[in-house]
Parts: sequence; C-alpha cells; structure tokens
Amino acid sequence: MPCIYICDDEAGILRYLAKLLKGHGYTVETFPSGLALLTHLESTPPPPGALLLQDVRMPDIDGIQIVKRVKKLHPALPVVVMTAHGTVDDAVHAIKLGAYDYVTKPFPKEKILGVLTKALEHHRLADENRRLREELLRGGGDEIIFASPRFRQVYDLTLQVAASDANILILGESGTGKELIARTVHGNSARRTKPFVSLNCAALTDSLLESQLFGHVRGAFTGAIMNQKGLLEEADGGTLFLDEIGDVSAPVQAKLLRVIQERDFIPLGSTKPKKVDVRFVAATNKDLQQEVQSGHFREDLYYRLNVISLTVPPLRERLEDVEPLARHFMRRYAARMNKEVHDLEPAALELLRSHHWSGNVRELENMIERAVILAGGPFLTADLLPVGTRKPVVQQIEQVPLIPLDEVERQHILAVLKQTGFHKSHTAEVLGISRKTLDRKLAEYAVNAKR
Repeated sequence: MPCIYICDDEAGILRYLAKLLKGHGYTVETFPSGLALLTHLESTPPPPGALLLQDVRMPDIDGIQIVKRVKKLHPALPVVVMTAHGTVDDAVHAIKLGAYDYVTKPFPKEKILGVLTKALEHHRLADENRRLREELLRGGGDEIIFASPRFRQVYDLTLQVAASDANILILGESGTGKELIARTVHGNSARRTKPFVSLNCAALTDSLLESQLFGHVRGAFTGAIMNQKGLLEEADGGTLFLDEIGDVSAPVQAKLLRVIQERDFIPLGSTKPKKVDVRFVAATNKDLQQEVQSGHFREDLYYRLNVISLTVPPLRERLEDVEPLARHFMRRYAARMNKEVHDLEPAALELLRSHHWSGNVRELENMIERAVILAGGPFLTADLLPVGTRKPVVQQIEQVPLIPLDEVERQHILAVLKQTGFHKSHTAEVLGISRKTLDRKLAEYAVNAKR
C-alpha cells in the first residue's frame, strides 16, 4: 500500500489519522512540524505512490509555504491539504500551487479516505500516462540492448538517419531485431508523436495484404459489409513499417510505388484517391538487389525504399551482445512470471556464447523464456537451456553425398521441421526465411508438414 505523510501540529489529529490509515493498510509517517517534514523530504525522496496530507495552519512554517516548497522538491508528490472552515481560501490557494484537493476539519473518516483514494488513483493514472508518453516518444517500450562495437555502429547510424524524413530499408536475417530498429527510427524522428504502424507482408495473401494496406469500401468484395480504413490511413502523419517487403507480389509493389511517388492511394472498391503523409520503413531478410536482377522486385520501388539502408548484423557476429541480452530477457520474464530468478551460472553463459544462433536474438529470447519457466531456483543453469552449441559442421569434400542441390535443401528443411516438432514458424526462423517462403518450398518439395 502507498505511504502517507501526515504533517499537523495537533498531536491528537496525528494519532487519529495514523490509526485510521494504518487500519486501512497504508504505511504512515507523521511530522509534528513543517520544518521536520521539509528536512525529511530534502534528504529522503518519497517512495513511489506516496502522498502528503498537510495542515494549512502550522505554527513554524505557513502551510501554503510548505506546499510551495514540497512541490519544488518533489513535483510529482500529490498533496491533500487539511483546513478549518475559516481558512478555505488558504486551501484554494494551495490547490493553485499544485495541491490535489482539500478537506475541512472536522472530517468523517469516509470523507478523508475517499479523498485520499481519489488523489492516489489520479496520481497513478497521471504517472502511467507520463510513462506511456515517454515510451511513445522513444518509439515503444522495448529497449535496444547491446555491448558490441559492431551494433554500436548500426545504432549510431539509426539515430543519425532518424532525424531525416527519408524512407529507410533495414536489411538482416530473421530475428535480428529489424522492427526494433524501425521503432527506434520512428521514436527519434519528428513523427514520434504520430502513429507507428507495423505490417508483416509475408503473413498475408495478396488480397488480404491489399485490404490491410489500402482499406476498402462497403461492397468492394464478398463480406465487405462496411467501410474499413487501411493501415496507410492509420499511419497518416507517422511511420509505416513494412516487414518482409521482399515477399510482396508485383501487383502490390506497383500500388506501393504509386503511394510513395504520389502520396495518395485508392481504397479497394473506390475510385476516389486519398492523400496520405507517411514515412516508409521497410525490412527484409532477402538480397533485394539480387531480387531486382532476377525480376522478382521492381527496381524503381527498390530505389524509392532504399534511400538509406541499415544492415543489422546477425547475433553470431556480435557475440558480445549475448550476455547483456540474455540478462535483459531473464529479468523481463522473471518479472512477468513473478519468479525469483537473479542470475545466470557461468556454465550457462559459456554455453550461450558458444551457440551458433541461427535464429538470432529471437532464438535467444525464446531460449531464456523457456529457462526461466523451468528454473527451480535463483539461477539459470546450463541444463535449462534447450540445445547445445550449433557451430557449423564443415565436412570433407569426399564425404559430401553426390545428390542434387534441391534434394539437399529438401532434406535439410525436413530435418529442421522434425527438430522443431513440425512447428512451421519456428522452422522458418531457424532457416532464416519467411513463413510464406517455407510454405512455398514445402509445396514445391511435396513435404507433408502436418503432424
């Protein structure tokens, strides 16, 4: 329960309020003078969620002056003033200085408890709103955790280019944190108070992707019973993050190009264009230049998106980041699961550092989450980690089977599927490809992935 500071020169009032509030679960500290209160607050910050119940008329320091000095010392500390009927004007003055409310003596216990409850709830909501605004300005609640010079270069460049309004292409393997980089771009841009909208292009069919992006009007297709805004309209003024842009079909690429060039779009089923102001941040785990050369991706769209490119290195190339990331995920999931897990044993850390991390940061997060779930004590031990090292195995040339390359790929996909328990999303992460690409390859190789 919150801590209530009570400052009043009447000993009887202090005893009565302390007994009342302690009986309702509050922690209470009493101060018989304004000087005693101010001396305490100057040396000891109030705990989170604390509140001050302050008498207006004090013999040593005027209650109004106490409120003024308290608000200067700790602006976030809510104050409720107590006053007699003849000094209500003083209470109103205190509210103008930042006090939340006042109560007049003598007050029934229901009155004082109701005012304190409202003041504390108001303060809690205000604090929560402040933290949410700060997260919005940062581009989200997720932190970027790193210790390696390699990632420092990427992060510094991210902050540098965020200030511009140019479109950005983020390159890197699946699970490296491309969306986190995109959110950092948005959170450090002039658009940070506007929406950040994310869309995984590989997770949707062409028709669903178009509907999600552009929206539709009533009757545009079977089941379209009302107008629906698309994500382009939702992101107006802000940033639209298009993940797995390399999996977008040619027709959708053409429509995206129009939006970028003309700054407008036409909802499905409509003939009227809508203006939109959006910054595009796209990401892919593919080599888009190669996709352009092979004719799978429009060259003009590539150059429109790739005004500035950021390449996120895989985790195995920045192993200095493994330990701080592992500790970050450990603290996150321990708090989420309310478990007393405080550290990783040296053997566990060594195992993490020697792992190949084909699934990158996402694989590390999943591994630590599982370990926290299974942990029976304060430490994460090596036996809680689901796999051993996965360093690449280099075979001698004479040991390589003489079979076609597509058969090697088919066998490898099937082997990974079996190891993941035929979990397609996990398999795609391990292979470093999108779920859509995996489904296409399974169909191409006639692999039955249903178990």
